[in-house]
Amino acid sequence: MKLQLFKSDMNSNGYTLQKMAIRLGAFAAFLGIMVFFAVTARGFTTSYNILNIIEQSTILGFLAFGITVVFIGTGTDVQKGGIDLSIAANAGLCAAVYAVLLERGYGDSLAIPAAIATGLCVGFLNGFAVVTLRIMPLLSTLAVMNIAAGLELAVTQNTVIGAASPLLDTLAFGKFLGISALAWCLIIGAALMVAIVHYSPVGLRLYSVGGNVEAAKSVGIYAGRYVYGSYLFSGFAASAASILIVARLSASTPGTGLLLLPVLAAALLGAVFSRRFVPTIGGTLLAVLFIGALSNGFQLLGISSYWVSGVQGALILVVVAVTSFAKKS
Repeated sequence: MKLQLFKSDMNSNGYTLQKMAIRLGAFAAFLGIMVFFAVTARGFTTSYNILNIIEQSTILGFLAFGITVVFIGTGTDVQKGGIDLSIAANAGLCAAVYAVLLERGYGDSLAIPAAIATGLCVGFLNGFAVVTLRIMPLLSTLAVMNIAAGLELAVTQNTVIGAASPLLDTLAFGKFLGISALAWCLIIGAALMVAIVHYSPVGLRLYSVGGNVEAAKSVGIYAGRYVYGSYLFSGFAASAASILIVARLSASTPGTGLLLLPVLAAALLGAVFSRRFVPTIGGTLLAVLFIGALSNGFQLLGISSYWVSGVQGALILVVVAVTSFAKKS
């Protein structure tokens, strides 16, 4: 009996050391890449460029927060839990609805609620497919992704839809304390997310549902509602990101679905930056800034953006492989 307990303790300590080694390795890689760009990419460490990285990471951050909440509410194992492959296409559809309404003169008072309602509808469809119909999240959200992408093309007729409004001007050109409005959106959004997800009863119950559904049910938590809620929030995050997309580009443009790869990379990498490989908002934010800095550094060095996509794909493979190995050990 004592021998079994000793072996159990040894295995537990070994697992803890493995997790610590992986986390430290991730932080070391982050620091190493930042030092490399600081030395080789001219202007990388200037205050202007740092703020530029934060601003460029805002849209990615909002979308990554949406997927992170889905990961939290549908299982802390990001490989076996839920996922939302439709979030980038959803953002494109919301941006199309928003831009078309502005172009037709309806104004933000109607265009913003319409964009949010569109995002929530797509989120509800994901929740319905996963919770009510019990379709595998990978397949159901993939199907919804194609529905959203098709609707976007139908709304825009596969063309660029220009948009302008006082809100868009403020988001695109506004500054406060020397920091752009888009950067403030990421800062404030991340702070609110941390407060809600990590310190509110709703966030704690969401973690309970994702961590152990049966245990959550046994204490009276309606697990299905929280899974629905996670997909609804993902839809809301997509709609919020869509407004920022239109503000940054002054238009709704086809191709928003291409954001899916960096969004997945950020959400998955965020789990490695977090304790116990559990998705957290802080970890996702760090991963978002890491990917933003990576893209920015490549741009300053004049390296093709095609390589950025390759690196993001490699990050997904490495993160999934490493976390899988650690969880099986």
